[in-house]
Amino acid sequence: MKVRLIAAAATSAAALVALAACSSSSSSSPSSSGSGAAASGSVTLNFYGADYGTSAGAANSSTLYWKSVAAAFHKANPNITVNVQTVDWNDFPAKTATMIQNKQYPDILEGNPAPPYAQSGLIYPVSQVLSSSTEANIIPKFLKDGQYQGTDYGIPWTTSTRAMFYNKKAFAAAGISGAPQTWAELQTDAAKLKAKNYIGYGMPLGSEEAQAELLLWFLGDGGGYVNASGQYTINSAANVTALNFMKQLAAAGDTEPNPGGTDRATMWSDFAAGKVGMVLGSPALIPIITAAGTLKSTDYATAPIPGKAGPITATLGVHDDIVVFKTDPSHLAADKAFLDFAYNDTNQLAFNEEYDLLPATQTGDTAIAAKLPIDSAFLANITSSVNYPSLANWTAVENQIKTSVGQAITGSPSSVLGTIQQTASSTAAG
Repeated sequence: MKVRLIAAAATSAAALVALAACSSSSSSSPSSSGSGAAASGSVTLNFYGADYGTSAGAANSSTLYWKSVAAAFHKANPNITVNVQTVDWNDFPAKTATMIQNKQYPDILEGNPAPPYAQSGLIYPVSQVLSSSTEANIIPKFLKDGQYQGTDYGIPWTTSTRAMFYNKKAFAAAGISGAPQTWAELQTDAAKLKAKNYIGYGMPLGSEEAQAELLLWFLGDGGGYVNASGQYTINSAANVTALNFMKQLAAAGDTEPNPGGTDRATMWSDFAAGKVGMVLGSPALIPIITAAGTLKSTDYATAPIPGKAGPITATLGVHDDIVVFKTDPSHLAADKAFLDFAYNDTNQLAFNEEYDLLPATQTGDTAIAAKLPIDSAFLANITSSVNYPSLANWTAVENQIKTSVGQAITGSPSSVLGTIQQTASSTAAG
């Protein structure tokens, strides 16, 4: 399943920072994509989103989900039509970047972070596009992540957190009684698993999602991408320590042979095939395990992610956001009505059950925890989760992490992080 939350989708915003100078004159005027017919009292909205399905035209295509929501909404609101288009994650970054550069703004976009669009003056703040009751129901932690200069712009649509998955059958074969809690225990266990012909620990640092794996290790020593003031600290002493340990783990042969060239999708598939002892994952790994048919539900489990001195207390929380563009002022009331409808519990649960993710609303989380107890461990991590930076240049920094951090496994962790920090600091903007 190609579920790639904001970490994978964000590259489509890469060119947006440069739009501030050229977009201000058109950000509040109708775009060529807007087709509302105000004179007749009817409005047509254009929705453009990421497709979380397995392939184009698949039965689980997000196009089918959103068309179903749009049809139900239109039945209740005959004067509002919502045209739906979704694009596979593989094509989403390039196509959304081109669309925005050409000023072909949709009314509603799902899948990208808000700050670059907000910086360019292209989108409405959340308070103008959600009712107060719907806004109050959004998980506050994730809503705050979509802020630009202290104002909420991004509306979380679907979310996820991370935990450690471990192969209980492999652990038993290696004589390991339980999940490790510290880095040292993880390496000891990984070596035992390697001796039994398993990949001890799966460390995907390829270009798909290296920034997620890296952050979870940084958090293990109290580090992270930014400090409490929101300033980049990518080459902090704690982060260098974490990456040095990762390099040592790989050098000892306790990971897959080439972490820097291995993507998350490959490592998750290998875990599902029973080849890997430990890997960090989200709820989206569960259906992959089920589909592979190698591990039964009793053959694997989840546990807190090990840190340098003990399990980390704050894990990675990610979300894909919805933003509303200033296409036509006459569309605003329709935008608001549609989003209030989309965020009801029925629609939130239907989407997240389809793609094994987590709702973005508080009532949705309560409902899904009762319905799917296996998600409870992930839901419990939300309030203490750490998200990617909301700085407007994060996309550029993230891309550099994806393409370069794997080099640290065979090179110099301090040099690699120093170079990324230099880029982050030189281009940082609110």
